[in-house]
Amino acid sequence: MAHPAVLARLVEEYETVSRLRDGDRREPLRQRLEDVVYTLCVSTGTRDVDAALASARERMAAAWLVDVDGTAAAAAAAAAL
Repeated sequence: MAHPAVLARLVEEYETVSRLRDGDRREPLRQRLEDVVYTLCVSTGTRDVDAALASARERMAAAWLVDVDGTAAAAAAAAAL
């Protein structure tokens, strides 16, 4: 599993490129979106973008909880959601 900071960057890039791609059908944007989706899926061990985004967000939330109170218990509780 990728580091939460890497996942955050990938999720942000996915959202940005998706918005840009909505109104623009140029090949470079399509290819970049495919690349980000692939990287998200590989980084989260999933096979589709919706599962990858959900997994990345769960991992980021769990990491944030650990940072806030310093316990692995908080991360485990968040992962169970």
